[in-house]
Amino acid sequence: MAATPPPTPHLHLEQSPEQRRAADIIRLLTLYRPLLDAFVIDFFTDGLWAQLPPAWQPTLASASPVQLAGLLGGRGGPGAAWPLSLLAFAAAARALAFPRGCPRGSLRPPCQSSHLHPLLRRHVKPKKQHEIQRLGKVSTPPNPLRPPNFSQPPNSLPSPQLLKRLSQATGCEHVVDIGAGQGHLSRFLAFGLGLSVTAVESDGRLVGLAERFDQELLRELGKNKGLGHKRPPPHPLTPRAPQHVAGRLDPAAPWGEFLLPPNPPGPRPTARNPLGGPGGSEDGEQVLVTGLHACGDLSPALLCHFARSPAVAAVALVGCCYMKLSTTPQPPGCPLGYPLSTSVAALPGHQLSYRAREAACHALEEYEGRLRGGSPHLRAHCYRAVLESLIRATDPAKRHLGLQPGRKAHTLSFPQYAHLGLPLAGLDPAGVLLDSGAVGAMLEQQHKVVAFCTLGQLLAPAVETLILLDRLLYLREQGFHCALVPLFNPRFSPRNLVLVAARTPLATVLAGLDKDSEDRDISEDEDLGEAESPREGQS
Repeated sequence: MAATPPPTPHLHLEQSPEQRRAADIIRLLTLYRPLLDAFVIDFFTDGLWAQLPPAWQPTLASASPVQLAGLLGGRGGPGAAWPLSLLAFAAAARALAFPRGCPRGSLRPPCQSSHLHPLLRRHVKPKKQHEIQRLGKVSTPPNPLRPPNFSQPPNSLPSPQLLKRLSQATGCEHVVDIGAGQGHLSRFLAFGLGLSVTAVESDGRLVGLAERFDQELLRELGKNKGLGHKRPPPHPLTPRAPQHVAGRLDPAAPWGEFLLPPNPPGPRPTARNPLGGPGGSEDGEQVLVTGLHACGDLSPALLCHFARSPAVAAVALVGCCYMKLSTTPQPPGCPLGYPLSTSVAALPGHQLSYRAREAACHALEEYEGRLRGGSPHLRAHCYRAVLESLIRATDPAKRHLGLQPGRKAHTLSFPQYAHLGLPLAGLDPAGVLLDSGAVGAMLEQQHKVVAFCTLGQLLAPAVETLILLDRLLYLREQGFHCALVPLFNPRFSPRNLVLVAARTPLATVLAGLDKDSEDRDISEDEDLGEAESPREGQS
């Protein structure tokens, strides 16, 4: 399966650590390109197991799920005797990926985050609660019941989190939230931190919903003010609602004209551009721009606008849906989703297939947890691969149809699963043998399918690192200060790396993020784990 990578040219006499890491990742991905680009549903139809290095096959075939979890996480496993070449592959993949923090505690976020004001938790799922309080929060005051050996001084002030730190470091009190959705982060920044917030969302229906939630919160604040409280909350809310703008980001437009009409169009008047004033923004002052899980090409478009807009002082971006990135030539003025930087674009073999970019969106920590627990979810990949084999045998033209027989497929027997899946492919289950010896032989190879999936999961963080490195190098090429920070708990927020960029040094913004009292407070409802100390340009 390993191929010989082409020589990497020397782009400069002296490359930066980030450029060297990008080149090393591409060399690794080139060696294992067939593994990276393989679809697991083709496991039987394309004979993927036979394509693995022969020295790997016997050990992987006999490995238990717990041993595979050890290989994936680098923490060993009982009785595992891996070939040295496999160990080297796993070690290289882990070493080249950005540190994601150490996942600890529950596999799921708590039902409600005690870090958020109760009114800010309404309509917000637990995962999103965790993300918005980590991205923008001022942590809770010191707890007098903490043990005496706790390292935080008893009278220390609350520790501001990322967006608040950026606001303080740049002097910006105005935040533009791109892809704001229902406005959960915008409400927290406005009502919770007292910042001036403009929320930009392309879906006019979501804008209307966000404004409705704002009005609900304002009514509750009015009721609470009239009643009064003997014990007011440690961080009372301010009656300052965000301004919602319905519009889409136009990657080809000048920074002063970067909004397009929403989709679908609504009855609202044409939105005023939050970056379109005389000095850049509406009021002539600079702004902070943030995007929490900006999907596909929205992330690179946002970065390009930051790079050419004097109105934007800093940006904090969390990307997602890498498979939706554009990788082929775009209309004039529209940047590629990947590669964005000239550094990565000049490296031979930098191309990433749809499958590779899709793999970069996987939840590695969740998969490792399923392996350690022997989760029944592990059979789903085998079921789908067997179903693909049956579909292709019946009609070779029906390939990769994107079937979804149900979220609880792992709870079904294979015949039950097939009776749900075959009609979705336009096939009659009565005309397909589901209890044949061939089907039984494929189902008995579930352990091999799981092992193959594990190898793909090993490469996934390296692919995500390459995509994020490309964005970081693009910003560096424009002369900006930037860093990647593992801000969220990767157990339940897999896209946990935040790209932070500013026109001024970031040292004061990044200092102590990993030492925030939330991460060490044993009495809190979240166990976020210790993240590696973020550094500017961490790589």
